[in-house]
Amino acid sequence: MKLEKVTEIIHNYAPITLKEMDGVELMNRTDTKFLVPLQILLEILDEMNTIYRVLEVKGVRLSHYETLYYDTLDFHFYMRHQNGKKNRWKIRKRSYVDSDLSFLELKFKTNRGRTQKQRTSIPSIVDELNLEENAFIDRKTGLPFELFPQLKNTFTRITLVEPHLPERITIDLDLAFQWQENKQELPKVVIVEVKQESQNRKSPFVAALKKKLVRPESMSKYCLGVALLVPNIKRNSFKEKILKLKKFEPSITL
Repeated sequence: MKLEKVTEIIHNYAPITLKEMDGVELMNRTDTKFLVPLQILLEILDEMNTIYRVLEVKGVRLSHYETLYYDTLDFHFYMRHQNGKKNRWKIRKRSYVDSDLSFLELKFKTNRGRTQKQRTSIPSIVDELNLEENAFIDRKTGLPFELFPQLKNTFTRITLVEPHLPERITIDLDLAFQWQENKQELPKVVIVEVKQESQNRKSPFVAALKKKLVRPESMSKYCLGVALLVPNIKRNSFKEKILKLKKFEPSITL
């Protein structure tokens, strides 16, 4: 029912096209993330429709995403995040379902807190990395590891743009994760990400979150899914977030 309410609210926003968004692609940026209860998101969205425009592609405003994350067998990328290491890679295939587009995407988080993203188009998501994909990863990262498909993730995304700021807001709902046969759905949890050229605390959306006492979180959907689903893996760094999530989503049993 609440997702229907999101759809209703978001249709009060003026649309923006992908072409119009070219100026806010932000492939080198700062990211600020927030864990938000769905009810609070509804309240904020209701207040923002005169400030932000919503991305619309082929008449669709709530876009469906499918992601497959890669890591080593011993979860090297996850463990670097868990152990607080800087200069972290994330490697994934992502399908933008409604646009019928898929990419192999490489994200690098620098020790200065910036996110650098590179990607190459692929026909679709296939579990194994082929020779061309491995070559792209080797060329861009120089990483010496053999990578394997690990975590699957699906969600629905709303993208908001403030026309006068180099800023995008992504709002991810209906989160679901799968590792092997283990699954976890988080229908009452929303991940909001504020993407900017440089951190600008004048963002209207950030101000609205602050007013609701929602504070920034350092987090990753990949690491969250691994921490929730992979047995006996070290997860000390994520325990506080998992406890917070359990307040929103009682189905979490960890």
